[in-house]
Amino acid sequence: MSRLAYLGPEGTFTEEALRLMEPNAERLPCATVSAALNACRSGEADGAVVPLENSLEGAITTTLDEFAWGEPLLISAELLLPVRFSLLARPDTSLWHIKRVYTHPAAITQCRAFLARELPDAVVVAAPSTAAAAQEVSLPGSPYDAAIAARIAGEHYGLVEVVADIGDRSDTETRFVRVSRPGPLPEPTGSDRTTLVVFLADDHPGALLEMLTEFSMRGVNLSRIESRPTGEGIGRYFFHFDFEGHVADARVGEAISGLHRVCGEVRFLGSYPRADGVAPQIKRGTADNEFAEASDWLARVRAGQV
Repeated sequence: MSRLAYLGPEGTFTEEALRLMEPNAERLPCATVSAALNACRSGEADGAVVPLENSLEGAITTTLDEFAWGEPLLISAELLLPVRFSLLARPDTSLWHIKRVYTHPAAITQCRAFLARELPDAVVVAAPSTAAAAQEVSLPGSPYDAAIAARIAGEHYGLVEVVADIGDRSDTETRFVRVSRPGPLPEPTGSDRTTLVVFLADDHPGALLEMLTEFSMRGVNLSRIESRPTGEGIGRYFFHFDFEGHVADARVGEAISGLHRVCGEVRFLGSYPRADGVAPQIKRGTADNEFAEASDWLARVRAGQV
């Protein structure tokens, strides 16, 4: 049985994602994303599950920075989890009894309309996580009447669901990734995603365009690009890329090789199956057999077989 670290405490959306990805795994809750990834790096856990981006809030910057600066890890799987917030309280608590609500700032943002409509006079206090909020509300003598959290948190801490699905948008989802120490990659499926971190060799006009050209000229479709500060001064950034395809695909391998030639550092974070199962559209001239035919043609030219 594998042991997987995750962003805790028990009852977080990350635990829910882990349960869906690997139902039989032993779960190791950690206080932070960094702690979960370090548990994987040290061997305390076989892997880790952490959030990478949210469809409403954007990238989880702590996760991005850990992938860029920490000891290398590889993403082996991803999951898109619908975010469903519930208003949780101790048994026999009615909606009109709730005067103080405890939850994570992201949940406050995503449930703003519900709070304004149903609890306009309630005081809403920020918590370290939605699960920590539920845990606090469950304690005897807690100053809070309710928590906004995942339903799974209520199961852990003995709270009841006063109102379900209180988020302002029903289509919000978070992308979680499973990571492990470097090793063999998942086999290509035809519906894959590859993730990189790229550092510029130097800052000059057109530097970003040079990177993007490596993808464009080989028909590799980007699905996400994020810039993050290097910490070396204002205006100094490195970049996260997600794009369609597997490193075993000729077009992807060529693009990564091209980046390696023109960039200061390229950190490969893995090729793995896409959670949505969408297969890329292969641009004419960029299929594996077309790269192979072009390579054979070049070999004949170099041999003088014209």
